[in-house]
Amino acid sequence: MTATDMPSPVTDVHSDPDGVPGAAEAAAGLHAPVLAWFDQHARDLPWRRAEAGAWGVMVSEFMLQQTPVSRVVPVYEQWLARWPRPADLAAEAPGEAVRAWGRLGYPRRALRLHGAAVAITERHGGDVPSEHPQLLALPGIGEYTAAAVASFAYGQRHAVLDTNVRRVFARAVTGVQYPPNATTAAERRLARALLPDEEARAARWAAASMELGALVCTARNEDCARCPVAELCAWRLAGKPAHDGPPRRGQTYAGTDRQVRGKLLAVLREAVTPVSRTVLDRVWDEPVQRARALDGLVADGLVEPLENGRFRLPLT
Repeated sequence: MTATDMPSPVTDVHSDPDGVPGAAEAAAGLHAPVLAWFDQHARDLPWRRAEAGAWGVMVSEFMLQQTPVSRVVPVYEQWLARWPRPADLAAEAPGEAVRAWGRLGYPRRALRLHGAAVAITERHGGDVPSEHPQLLALPGIGEYTAAAVASFAYGQRHAVLDTNVRRVFARAVTGVQYPPNATTAAERRLARALLPDEEARAARWAAASMELGALVCTARNEDCARCPVAELCAWRLAGKPAHDGPPRRGQTYAGTDRQVRGKLLAVLREAVTPVSRTVLDRVWDEPVQRARALDGLVADGLVEPLENGRFRLPLT
């Protein structure tokens, strides 16, 4: 391939992250190869099957936040078997959602999902709404989840920006190794500019770009040899310059309040009757941190304190 034959990096047409005239048309060069790759390599995940429906999509989106697919699948399947519709979950105490959440982590998501199920049952007759504003109005649902459900469940045209998608766009379009630590307005504008015009194609593009980031354009050990747009990737064509922005946030767990909270919740999930403080005291030796973690669980509504120093998962 001669110099004149070399593909131009996408940043040649997207140097302004706010979007330049013709940006969407130029970005269409990314669509066909990524969608074709997705057709061949998309994982067969339960929430992508037709029988999952909008509720299955919503449950998966709550569970997949900061949790890998391998850990989510068994809990997801158990959850949908027990609560196949929002009304089934809404009829249960919120503590049962926390119990069924198991060790997925960040258990407040279970309470938020329960709250969303109650609202869906009360406001929408038990059917997950299809309109983005209605989804966004549900408790516990932010911009990302509303866009994801509208796109993946209802085939609508929305920019769905999770960590994987942001990383793909940062590298392929902006020419940097990693996106900013927090999603920026410029990223949202760029994502909208990259959306195909046709709704069904845009929805598939959202899923395909997410899958590309999860399987190929990973945070570490990216596999450019398998990437369908490697020849267009601005970061690769620039020689893969190292990240020079703010330090990447690492996730620690051992010895943190999160670990203590998890140990306390594990005891309460396994108990069929209220648990005494004496029993909870056995899970962690350091009393100040243990008390702080327990107080935090109570404040977050994940644990309900009772008389005589006993605790249980919440009933209301």
